[in-house]
Amino acid sequence: MLIEIYIIQNHSPANLNRDDLGAPKTCYFGGVMRSRISSQCVKRSIRMSDEFKSLCGGIRTRQLATIISEKIQGKADAKKRATAILKKCGISSKNDENSDMLIYTTKEAVARMANLLENSAGKPDDELAAQFGELISELTAVPDMALTGRMLETGVLKDTTVEAALQVAHAISTHEARPEVDYYVAADDIPGDDAGAGYVDEAFFSSACFYKYFSIDFEQLAKNLKGNNELAAHTVGAFIRAAAMVNPTGKQNSFAAHNPPDGILVEIKSSPISYANAFARPVSISDGRDIVSQSIAQLGQYINDLDAGYGKPEKRFWFSPNLRQPLLAIDDKNEVELTENNIKTLDELIPALIAAIGYDWDKVKEVVVNTEVA
Repeated sequence: MLIEIYIIQNHSPANLNRDDLGAPKTCYFGGVMRSRISSQCVKRSIRMSDEFKSLCGGIRTRQLATIISEKIQGKADAKKRATAILKKCGISSKNDENSDMLIYTTKEAVARMANLLENSAGKPDDELAAQFGELISELTAVPDMALTGRMLETGVLKDTTVEAALQVAHAISTHEARPEVDYYVAADDIPGDDAGAGYVDEAFFSSACFYKYFSIDFEQLAKNLKGNNELAAHTVGAFIRAAAMVNPTGKQNSFAAHNPPDGILVEIKSSPISYANAFARPVSISDGRDIVSQSIAQLGQYINDLDAGYGKPEKRFWFSPNLRQPLLAIDDKNEVELTENNIKTLDELIPALIAAIGYDWDKVKEVVVNTEVA
């Protein structure tokens, strides 16, 4: 069972995700330049959000030895020994400082490694390294890792891969969009003889209506959570709320582009389908519609065509705040409503979806996971 999420979200001028030159990321699609937010950026903003933090049991760091040693009281040599043990696991460090690679593990594994090290009197490093490796390989059943997976190759540890249950597309603008340049100055509050600006610079920005697409394999998610289906359902609900409520943080102090989605489509199906080709022809303002309305209109028309050609999903939910944007299509000159599950609030969407996959949101949202490093 796949849970697929499609979002139409219009951002005011912003620079949410920069390239190496400091400009908003872009791509070509449908023959024209689009604004883009990378999938990595989107995933991290969700994972680090307040909406998802109660489920964030993973930790990704180059400072694993430091974190382990900080949990041990009165052991001045703990960091040096932790570094040596991790090196035997294939996790080497430069000058006993940060490791050469980002290690994605769980906070529970960190706590248990610290406990092993603290009570390691008489144990050789090889034995501890084997135990550390088991913890890193086996303690993976936390929602953030279960969703995004883990690719960890140390050359020594075995069975460290976690197959991701989540696929995320790069967010792209539904229309042609090119970066612009803001020439700005900072004035000196106490000017001297020089009446010029105290500081002059340029900053890139753009404004775009984005199409976002996520696909969650519920069976894979539950498998990654060691069969805890209730926690898997909680994870889906929290993920959708975070995807709706959170934006990347890039240059937000300068642009404050905190614009929520105008439409969220959620489908339950067996095969993944991206609706990105709804925007192969770039959206333009027409028929009295603004860019958001026209984007949703093209999305609806494309979905209707795919429904006719490939069949409808098992379930479909459409959320737009107060239903300000309907999801419709024109078929034989008649207006077609693409779902009966039209929802006005995010607080209604999540319980409705969780019920459709067989769970009670009021119950599963109470399922918790250890997200603290003891």
